[in-house]
Amino acid sequence: MSETKISVRILGCGSSGGVPRIGNRWGDCDPSEPKNRRSRCSILLSTTEPGDASPTHILVDTSPDMREQLLSAGNIRHINAVLFTHDHADQTHGLDDLRQVAYMMRERIPVYMDEITSQTLFRRFAYVFEQAEDSAYPAILNGIDMPPLGKTFLVAGKGGDIPVTPFAVEHGPTFQALGFRFGSIAYTPDVSDIPAPSVAALQGVDTWIIDALRREAHPTHFHLDLALEWIKKIKPRRAILTNMHVDMDYQSLCKELPENVVPAFDGMVVEGWV
Repeated sequence: MSETKISVRILGCGSSGGVPRIGNRWGDCDPSEPKNRRSRCSILLSTTEPGDASPTHILVDTSPDMREQLLSAGNIRHINAVLFTHDHADQTHGLDDLRQVAYMMRERIPVYMDEITSQTLFRRFAYVFEQAEDSAYPAILNGIDMPPLGKTFLVAGKGGDIPVTPFAVEHGPTFQALGFRFGSIAYTPDVSDIPAPSVAALQGVDTWIIDALRREAHPTHFHLDLALEWIKKIKPRRAILTNMHVDMDYQSLCKELPENVVPAFDGMVVEGWV
């Protein structure tokens, strides 16, 4: 069976308030370094076969910055599926901007989410899933239950099917978020611990895009040292830090990180295969 090449564009790699934070607060990040300007976390996964005029696209999370992120990503005219890691505002509040994509596609976009995320989004954004009786605006999304954790499912598209394996991570002691494995690439933007069954889902990963919020410990996120400990444990060929706060200066990190670990930046493209 031949491998399908994929690319992951890091649409945003900033913490929940972005970098800089409102008030032009850059913290330790050098404002003159463009890679320190970070929008909220999201990625766009695409097939990249030569001559592929219509790649298969998967969007992970719809950040409040999604409109600008997708404009920066190029001529994105369709999305085959949206996956949500969890229901927090910095992952979901760009949801309505999918309307323009759905209009271009002339069909609803499939959205995969766990039970808690589904309940939250149907409560906050009911109109995108079901047209209101007094509204002229059609529903734009099809809500789909996330398949069983640890089991691989396929997102189909003209550019080729993409296998997706969801797995559970802790996002604080009482809250579960999801990570995803796409062949050679894994994505865990919000994580404070990884249970044993999910460690198994990470085994053999080539590239791991991993939460590293800040330098000091945090109750609901990996901080830098903890992220590096997990990278040593999982042993990916390459690790990319995301969800970074204002104390995580890009150039400073580049100077101090191990050779196989780099900080993300908005617009960074990572190659892999499924």
